[in-house]
Amino acid sequence: MPFPRGKKPSVTAGSKIPKLRGKGIENQEEGPQVKRSSSPPQGAPKKRTAFVDLTNAHKVHISLPGTKKNSLKKTQKKKATSTVLGKNEANLKKSGSMSSESQEEKKRGEEEAPIEELVVVDAVPPRELPPHLRRPQIPEEFDIDSQHQEDPTLTAQYAKEIFDYLKAREEKFILSDYMSIQPSLNAGMRAILVDWLVEVQENFELNHETLYLAVKVTDHFLSVAPVNRENLQLIGSTALLIASKFEERCPPCVDDFLYVCDDAYKREEVIAMETSILQALEFDINIPVPYRFLRRYAKCVSASMETLTLARYVCELSLQEMDLVPERGSLLASACLLLALVTKELGGWSPILVFHSGYEVSELVPVVRRLHSMLTSPPDDKLLAVRSKYSHKVFFEVATTPTVDLDTLERALK
Repeated sequence: MPFPRGKKPSVTAGSKIPKLRGKGIENQEEGPQVKRSSSPPQGAPKKRTAFVDLTNAHKVHISLPGTKKNSLKKTQKKKATSTVLGKNEANLKKSGSMSSESQEEKKRGEEEAPIEELVVVDAVPPRELPPHLRRPQIPEEFDIDSQHQEDPTLTAQYAKEIFDYLKAREEKFILSDYMSIQPSLNAGMRAILVDWLVEVQENFELNHETLYLAVKVTDHFLSVAPVNRENLQLIGSTALLIASKFEERCPPCVDDFLYVCDDAYKREEVIAMETSILQALEFDINIPVPYRFLRRYAKCVSASMETLTLARYVCELSLQEMDLVPERGSLLASACLLLALVTKELGGWSPILVFHSGYEVSELVPVVRRLHSMLTSPPDDKLLAVRSKYSHKVFFEVATTPTVDLDTLERALK
């Protein structure tokens, strides 16, 4: 029986109905309940519920007072619609017979009408790209990327442009001898720091690009900010942390660098130094390093892994030399490769290397002579990390390779 207005029905055992609360669901008031139609209006897109039908209206039919009257009204509506549909079908049949005659007349008129000739408009010629957007033309004898066109990871279509861009960016990062603004530092202290960074890179198993970038970041910071010698290790380790974030997939955390520094610095000092370095470099740490150019140029002559490793050894050993800091990374990589090729008796600076590097032999001569002097000089007992690293079998023991004599080198340079 219906409940009187103003009073809530008493809930008996077994008749509890959960209330739904949420977006668009409000507490229903008592009284005659009107069932909301679930079908959308004609022409409207069908609604899709996020989960399921919360009312379970398609499964359970709840009989409430007044439902029989609603069902009678529905049956009457169905009968009325069926009679209307029957009349519409009869009208459609009549109109179909009338329209068939008009369609035949239209077909006859279309057959008798003359066919108009189609006018072909000339295609618009493609616009030429401006010179700075055109891809460089590479002669076939100098093309080293066509064999990797199907490998998307090597980006062979843009390899030449990428290295031309890196070579152009070197102009922004040219350094000079900055020791004049560092009263408490000297070249020997810097060499010891680089030697220590090589050990950290090897212990953490970091990429070689990370080591080269850390040295570059350190040099650029020292060229603009005078520091005390007590903070030199803090600067080097923080620079390696920044380079790791830039190059590594899983860079070491701050606590790892505090550990390798033997807890000489606090966590707050490392974070503060990181902020100072990034601000000094204006957050531009995409500095071209010689290691990237070295791999590219070795590919031009199809150098073996042993020859490339020898060039890497010379290049990594040059990181400790203060007088080689002002040299561009691409030129330093070219000089290291040329020295390795002459040492292995694989020829000199070929035309394909001139094309891809942009350097003639005459431009490499001063740097090659300086590298040869570095290899022939007696090693410092404090700087043994690079030599011991490349004396391992993994690196083909290239550190034990005899250095080419000066006369043979001079003939190759001529």
